[in-house]
Formats: sequence, C-alpha cells, structure tokens
Amino acid sequence: MTAEAISEGRTGGDFWDGVRLSMPVVVASAPFAILFGALAVDNGFSVLEAFLMSALIFGGASQMVGIELFGQHVAPWLVVLSIFAVNFRHVLYSAGLGRRIAHWPVLQQALGYFIMTDPQYAVAEARAQSGQPVGFAWYLGLGLPVYVFWVIESGLGAVFGRLIPDTHALGIDFLLPIYFLGLVLGFRKRPLWLPVVLASAIASIIAYGTVGSPWHVSIGAIAGVLLAMILPPHHSGVGKRP
Repeated sequence: MTAEAISEGRTGGDFWDGVRLSMPVVVASAPFAILFGALAVDNGFSVLEAFLMSALIFGGASQMVGIELFGQHVAPWLVVLSIFAVNFRHVLYSAGLGRRIAHWPVLQQALGYFIMTDPQYAVAEARAQSGQPVGFAWYLGLGLPVYVFWVIESGLGAVFGRLIPDTHALGIDFLLPIYFLGLVLGFRKRPLWLPVVLASAIASIIAYGTVGSPWHVSIGAIAGVLLAMILPPHHSGVGKRP
C-alpha cells in the first residue's frame, strides 16, 4: 500500500470520525431548525427566503432574532447590529480556533469559520488539548452534517411547520443544552475553569433578567473571557495551562 493510499484512508477515517461526533448536535438542533422555518413563514418570509437565510447566515439564535425584527419592520441597520451582537461570541471562538487551524489553506479556514457552531468549537478545542491535530477532513465531518441538516430542516419547517406538533412538548429541545453542558464539563481540569464558568453563568443570568434573550449568551461569554484575562494563569491551582 502506497503512502498516498494510506493518507487518503486516514483522511476518510478522520472525516467519518467527525461525522459520528456531529450526530448529537444534528439531532438536538433539529427542533430549533424546524421552529425557525415555521416562524420565518409566520413573519412574512417565503419558503425560499427562509431556506436561503439558513443557508447563507447559518446563525441559529441570531436567525430567530432577525426574523422577529423583520416581522416588526425594524430598520435594516438595527437588524444587522442585533445579529452581530448575538453572534459576537463567534469572534471569541474564531480567535481560539485560529491557532488550531492556522496551517490550513485560506479557503479551508474561511469554510471552517463559516460552519463553526458552539458545540463544534468546544469539540475541536478538546481534541487539540488532547494532543490530536484538528485536521480539515475531521473538522468538515464534524461541521458539515450540522449545516446540511440545519438548512434542510429549516426548509421543512417553512413548508410543514403548521402541521408539526409542539416540539417543546417532546423534550427534544433539551438535548442541545445537555450536550453542550457535557462539553463544558470536559474542560473542568483547566486552571481557570471554575471561576470562568461561574463568572459567565452569573453574568448570563443577570443579562437574561435585564436585557433578555439571546443577548445573555454573548454577555456571559465576554464576562468569562474578561475574567480569564485578569486572573493569573494558575489562579485555581489545578493542573497546568496547555
């Protein structure tokens, strides 16, 4: 077997490893995608417009904010500003992910940033900390299924949303927070884990009660980052910073 064949086999294996890891996110995000499609149509979007919004923005919570503001006939600049604020945490994610994928070609990096989600960033960071490389094939397998199913399910929600029973009653929408909580707990041995998580949680709870959802997500993330910048690296005394 040639070295080229071995390399291709390893690349294919990495891709399918990523696909396997993406399945919990695909399942857990399905109710949100369907709900988005249904809400988009209720707010005056056509099925095609709802489909294209998911395909071109792929923003999850920010898409929900966008359609609500469009439905209220808010000025376009305010819609853009609101979506940016909700997605600001991805600026922080990109800064962290950038050091892991700096060896990729520019186009691959651009695609990687586009399909990045909260769970995907956490899984990629955990993989890097375990000493494994964050390769493009593995990362694509992790992110592409989530993107493809999100777009398809958004379209289905736009077409059949009124025929689908309340997804909240099924309890499926609780899977994504549980899955992400498990990812966060995977970082618990890091030196600043506990104070950063507490700062993020407290700031997020306060923001939720004052400015509301989904702004509390970005505010909590910023609070955690600021605390991590202020505290010394070994503040908690647990382990060493990777």
